[in-house]
Amino acid sequence: MTDSVLALSPRRWLFAAGGQPLRVLLALGSAMALCVGTGHMHALIPAALGIIASALAETDDSWQGRWRAQAVTLLCFASMAFAVESLFGRPVLFIAGLAVAAFALTMLGAIEARFKAIGHATLILAMYATLSLDHAAGGQPRWHEVALLLSGAAWYGAWSVGWAALFPAEPVQALLVKLFHALADYVGFKASLFEPVRGVDIERKRLSLAQLNTGVVGALNAAKESIFRRIGPRTPTGRITRYRGLYLIAQDVHERASSSHDDYNALADAFFHSDVLYRCQRVLALQADACRRLALSIARREPFVAGGATVQALSDLRSAIAHERTRADTPQRLALLASVEALVRNLAQLDGQLAGASQPAAQAGRTDMDLYDRSPRSGRDAVERVRRQLAPRSPLFRHAVRLAVALVAGYGVMLLIHPVQGYWILLTTLFVIQPTYGDTMARMAERVAGTALGVVLGWAVLTLFPQPWLQSLVAVAAGVFFFGARARRYLLATAAVTLLVLMFFNQVGDGGLLLWPRLIDTAIGSALAGLAMVLVLPHWAARRINELAAAALQTHAAYLRQIAAQYRSGARDDLAYRLARRNAHNADAALSTAVSDMFREPGVVRPHAGVALRFLIRSHTLLSYVSALGAHRTALAEARSASALFDSIEGAAAALDALAQAFARGTTDVADLAAGHPVREALARVVQADADTQEAVGLVRTQLGLIALQLDALGTHTAEWLQAGTPDAAAAPLTAQGGTGAP
Repeated sequence: MTDSVLALSPRRWLFAAGGQPLRVLLALGSAMALCVGTGHMHALIPAALGIIASALAETDDSWQGRWRAQAVTLLCFASMAFAVESLFGRPVLFIAGLAVAAFALTMLGAIEARFKAIGHATLILAMYATLSLDHAAGGQPRWHEVALLLSGAAWYGAWSVGWAALFPAEPVQALLVKLFHALADYVGFKASLFEPVRGVDIERKRLSLAQLNTGVVGALNAAKESIFRRIGPRTPTGRITRYRGLYLIAQDVHERASSSHDDYNALADAFFHSDVLYRCQRVLALQADACRRLALSIARREPFVAGGATVQALSDLRSAIAHERTRADTPQRLALLASVEALVRNLAQLDGQLAGASQPAAQAGRTDMDLYDRSPRSGRDAVERVRRQLAPRSPLFRHAVRLAVALVAGYGVMLLIHPVQGYWILLTTLFVIQPTYGDTMARMAERVAGTALGVVLGWAVLTLFPQPWLQSLVAVAAGVFFFGARARRYLLATAAVTLLVLMFFNQVGDGGLLLWPRLIDTAIGSALAGLAMVLVLPHWAARRINELAAAALQTHAAYLRQIAAQYRSGARDDLAYRLARRNAHNADAALSTAVSDMFREPGVVRPHAGVALRFLIRSHTLLSYVSALGAHRTALAEARSASALFDSIEGAAAALDALAQAFARGTTDVADLAAGHPVREALARVVQADADTQEAVGLVRTQLGLIALQLDALGTHTAEWLQAGTPDAAAAPLTAQGGTGAP
């Protein structure tokens, strides 16, 4: 759906990846025109490779941020390029320097995303420098090729900074479109849970919901970072003001959409002969459609019109509930009706948030619209982030060592087989090897298949269209396609970049000679990446579950405590609350991603994957019950049962902390198995509520009862997992602190 929206016009497609395909087109096209016009075709290859490397280093940012990032990128590029130039032809020193650089530049990723991109692109530029030096025209000094590489990189950097200055809000717009489509998919799937059909596998649906939630969380984080990079501590102006309001609306919609108010199987049994659940389903389906229409309005820059269908559907739902209440003849049915009524209030608030998207500037009335800055505060903070990752149990450290070893092995194989044109082996290894096993295996297959397809296409173009100018046009088009497709269609993107390389190298007479070596070297480089993934400090996802599960439990506890504070003083969307909510969802998404990665790994390293899967489902279900508490925040400090309710919430938070500590210790005890007992013990002290707080107290009591059930299940799964043991005791969790939710 997102792709179809963004494909409404050529302009939408060009801006789909933040405008990068168009920038690549302008940079490559102008470089090619200059080389052809001046007759210096030998300069085209290094200049084009410099443009590609610079584009790979680019991250979303304001024009000021891109200017600073471009300066750092060129400094790293120049240092690496001249180092390669000085060590080229001296095998021992060259590979030693490359291994050290690979490790150090990979570890830069611990600072933040932009340094990760710069570090990876610098390594790619090192490989491009070797290719340029390997194919350099005779009689030219080596520094000449390096200068051309850096010129290409600087040329693309100029386009990048200028583009960011001319179109500052376009990337934010594209990310918000993606965000509301992700929300639409999530809300639409949530509607499928409200089906009065007995025997439905709710656990499987909850697992799918957890996976969809991961996509929403990722989209929220990307949109937030994009907005923050454009405003920083300043008050936003122009379209960014509207986009910040839409982002805050999306956060609230996510909390309400992720809420659960009762067990879905119990609701299906109770209302099997009623249309209440079907009406709930219809409201959610209409709200999913509203999210899609909102995404479309953002993409087209048109005013959003909420429509009245959902208002009517909510009115019909309330009438159906009132009718059911006249027929309710048991306390259990009345309690379930109360849960459905709470759901209706939540859906009405969700609809109000979507309706507010027609005037998102009204969000400025909030008392706190700050966004949390996760970038390093200082140079010392950046160094500290890297230092914390310098440990053998760190996934980033293992990936850095793995990459360095793989490049050393690739260089050795290159010298044994054919030192001429063999640097494609190292380049392939650099592109294929990923931090996780599943991603590396997928990238291996796509890289080999894409290269084969690119070689076939290259042979066809070289045979059918021998004109150099036409081949140059094909190369530029292939480069544009590569940057437009590399995030979603890696196989086709690989075919495109292979075609680009063949066309450009053919301009100096080498294209035909590269066909078979390119394919063979790709196969060798991919195989080396796969072997390194298995043999060099493998870090299987199953061995990270302890750490990620503990982080999820602790962030859920912090979220609960923030909710309790707001039940004491009244609802307010301040930064502390929104940060706790985001950390909980980030940790839940990280756990879901790790479990998904686990199921792409060999069965021998995940003997207890089933336990981890059940733990994930329970953890996500608990988060949905906690989210419902957050969605209905109201002041209860004056209620007769306030003390018992707050004790129950704190008991739940303490139980989550205790389970997290069980993961940190690697052992569990009997108290952990009955983690929900303190919650129920405090709930037993709840007395009849006052009339003005009865509804709110009843909802809190119901949600805490549901949370207690999940705590018991989590305690059982924790004991089951820890008693079974992890596959590698040496890869025990770092601690239970922070996780992906940490700043």
